[in-house]
Order: sequence, then structure tokens, then C-alpha cells
Amino acid sequence: MWKIAVAFVAFAAIALFVIMKAGDKVDMSGEKHGGDITHEPAPAPAEKK
Repeated sequence: MWKIAVAFVAFAAIALFVIMKAGDKVDMSGEKHGGDITHEPAPAPAEKK
């Protein structure tokens, strides 16, 4: 049983280390719905000659 607890603590420590090192590159705020989403604009249609 103690091995499971040690493995959990080790995994949690590694996960926190990776998240802290990533800095602003990781967005942990969940799904976005509304004006705060930024998508690339659709490409302009090509003109026919």
C-alpha cells in the first residue's frame, strides 16, 4: 500500500514540476466560449478572372 502512495506523490511532484516549468505556455483555464477565443480569420476567396 505504501508503494502506491509513494508513486502518487512522485507522479504529482513530476506533474507540478512540468506545469511550473511550462509557465504561460499551458492554459489550465478549461474550455473557452465567447469573445475570449481568438481564431485566425478565414482566408479571402480567390478572385476568378
